Amino acid sequence: MAKGAETEGERKVIATNRRAFHDYHVLEKYEAGIKLQGAEVKSLRAGHCIISDAHAVVDRKKSLVWLMNLQIPEWNRGNQIEAHEPKRKRPLLLHKSEIGKLRTKLMEQGLTLIPLSVYFKNGFAKVELGVCKGKKLYDKRQTLKEKQAKREIARRVKR
Repeated sequence: MAKGAETEGERKVIATNRRAFHDYHVLEKYEAGIKLQGAEVKSLRAGHCIISDAHAVVDRKKSLVWLMNLQIPEWNRGNQIEAHEPKRKRPLLLHKSEIGKLRTKLMEQGLTLIPLSVYFKNGFAKVELGVCKGKKLYDKRQTLKEKQAKREIARRVKR
């Protein structure tokens, strides 16, 4: 879902996961750094990233958080030595206290860790993670009705 890079203050947004807000209730948000290889950074700076299928997993043994299925395409101008696997698992940089909080929250049934956006902040690649709970079908219908009602009100006010 990368449509170029938009700037929000000091943040240069690369990709947002709009599908996550449709499928999940976002309960909390965390900001984490991403450990990347050189060619991956170049590809991200060019605005190439697919975040729609990604999720994060907390490793209980090593107390690490891994970002799975975030697709960063290979940098086409790089040499073959710097080539990376587009869908490799990437470690996230969080404080131990934050990892402990995430571990306890994710033990609850039905909660998962979804990346909401990938961006650059002060030159560093960051990901915004959301502790999410899946929506039911009737919840999705309700949010669509609310959005349509807001649009209708906005149209009537403009007239």
